[in-house]
Amino acid sequence: MATFKDFALLAPLNRALETEGYTTPTPIQLQAIPHALAGKDLLGIAQTGTGKTCAFALPILQRLGKSGTTRKPKSCRALILSPTRELASQIAASFRAYGQFMHLSIDVVFGGVPIGKQTKRLATGADILVATPGRLLDLVNQKALRLSEIEILVLDEADQMLDLGFIVPLRRIQAMLPKQRQSLFFSATMPETIAGLANSFLTDPVKVAVTPVATTAERVTQGVMHISQGAKPSLLSRLISDGENGRTLVFTRTKHGADRIVKHLARDGIESVAIHGNKSQAQRERALGEFRTGKCRVLVATDIAARGIDVEGVTHVINFDLPHVPESYVHRIGRTARAGAAGIAIAFCAGDERPLLRDIEKLTRQPIPVLALPEGFTPEAAQIREVPANGKPRSHQAQAPRGEMRGDAQRPNGGRHRPHRNRRPQRNANPAQRAANA
Repeated sequence: MATFKDFALLAPLNRALETEGYTTPTPIQLQAIPHALAGKDLLGIAQTGTGKTCAFALPILQRLGKSGTTRKPKSCRALILSPTRELASQIAASFRAYGQFMHLSIDVVFGGVPIGKQTKRLATGADILVATPGRLLDLVNQKALRLSEIEILVLDEADQMLDLGFIVPLRRIQAMLPKQRQSLFFSATMPETIAGLANSFLTDPVKVAVTPVATTAERVTQGVMHISQGAKPSLLSRLISDGENGRTLVFTRTKHGADRIVKHLARDGIESVAIHGNKSQAQRERALGEFRTGKCRVLVATDIAARGIDVEGVTHVINFDLPHVPESYVHRIGRTARAGAAGIAIAFCAGDERPLLRDIEKLTRQPIPVLALPEGFTPEAAQIREVPANGKPRSHQAQAPRGEMRGDAQRPNGGRHRPHRNRRPQRNANPAQRAANA
């Protein structure tokens, strides 16, 4: 069996890997690292939690450590693009861990925080820079950063980049990069829509795929509960209260929906925290910290904010709302069963979400087993309304509060009021604008 020592890495890297307890490479690391060390462009596809970050971090640290080249002011030698702040922070933390015995400058920049401090740090340059596309372009526009000195480019979670509307920023960034560079693409899924983007960034790439596209983690036990929309909050409280859960991650489609779930759980005596684009960076870091340390065992998140959640010990993932994009389901349940552990993923499916369930099963090429509702749980006791497959409610007992936006996922029928005339409905928002808050 191969070990990390077989890669002939620099002594400081081997020492860091020993310190971190790394001995045997994962499949994606075993296949990707040799090609990346050889300087080839690479397209890597693997499920979340399989070690993609290490697969590109070690070759980058090896190359920069051996070259002897010094960084220049207002520039970077290696650039890693991430779709979200949380993921960017985690990537930077991984680089610092693997490069802890090397004298390389590692920095991370993203939106949601003042740009002034980032500008000052970049005045002397960075060997490795992890960034979200929006803030990177802000720094370039302010002439605080040049991209002409980049030797290695990494696009992590490339599929999510497009889902968040980053195609235009990526094209702008691409035009500023030197043609002579090494480029690496890593993603959990690789839809056909981004094949053109990959081709434009990569030159004669080596393709590494350790699992079929859009497969789900083998150690995740999946199930779906068919339940009306109005009964979902009560069912969620029941499952969390009755189950022997460790850390539970709850996914919802909207930011307002996440906040409502936190309030509902609090009324039932269950402490939880939410993470989404409306939260400040400090609030998001505090929520993740409480979830990671176990101070709060329930985290409610939207897809945009959750891509960077890499927390050990997540035993349950509950899809309160099914995602409109079936690939997101793969990312969601990949938050559990990480590093060889087992996990449970439960999806709530209302009548109007059945087409979304079929899309997920088609994508993953496997049916999701139907689970029985908890013993004694009667949706009628919660005074809910049934939502047939046609999406038309039979009664109005559980209508969402007045004043909610028409595009809110908690209102399957879309509501009957009009949004404020000075406020554009969320469903018409530019994807790039939504991503800027991620």
